[in-house]
Amino acid sequence: MTKNTGAGGRSEQQRKPSVLDTVRPLIVDVAVPLGAYYLLKDALGASTFSALAWSSVVPAARTLWSLVRERRTNALAGLILAVNVVSLLAGCLSGDPRLMLAKDGAVSSTIGIGILLSVRLGRPMMSTGVRPFLVKGDPAKEAAWQRLVSGVSPRSAAFRGYERTFSVVWGLALLAECAARVVGAYTVPVDTMVWLGTVFLVAAMAIAFVVSGARAAEPMEKLLAAETAEALNSPEAEGNSSLAISTHR
Repeated sequence: MTKNTGAGGRSEQQRKPSVLDTVRPLIVDVAVPLGAYYLLKDALGASTFSALAWSSVVPAARTLWSLVRERRTNALAGLILAVNVVSLLAGCLSGDPRLMLAKDGAVSSTIGIGILLSVRLGRPMMSTGVRPFLVKGDPAKEAAWQRLVSGVSPRSAAFRGYERTFSVVWGLALLAECAARVVGAYTVPVDTMVWLGTVFLVAAMAIAFVVSGARAAEPMEKLLAAETAEALNSPEAEGNSSLAISTHR
């Protein structure tokens, strides 16, 4: 049988989003405004408030374009867009650049709350990010993953517990980043907070990677390996292997 390697023949696993795909909105919504702020303020001589206001238009426009391009309702993207638009209007009315800085934390908190809600609903959002790193495109591991998340394996309860833990760690890290950003917006000089907000984000992501890896991803990987090995060594699997060899001969 010829394997279809074209775009139409890609497996569902290959189309699964990575962790980077999951957190990309955070990166884009922070890195782009940061560069725009310093370009407008330092290179073009705009005021602090004007630079913050115009740089906030970029993530708002990106989110709106994403909604139009996908042609479907995306609750998370819609929330991020609403946060950008409302905070931009509020900042324009109040003329407070600190409010413009504080609103960036709303993006992190929106995603963090979304992740925690997904855990509450029994569909941990971050599982789509960790799955490719654990399965690694191996059909046997993919089948083992399906058994573990479906609840049919004796290891399912433990595996799904670690699955929830992975998402909870990311959700809490993003909420903590939001809190730090809001506090900093009203206690740290504006020019300092513009770049310090990015430091908060990078630190939160680094901590989330380390903690979620140790507390969830590594145990998940061990359970997945055990489930895969058990399936490959089962009498049924050995029988299928023998049948395949006989047929080949």
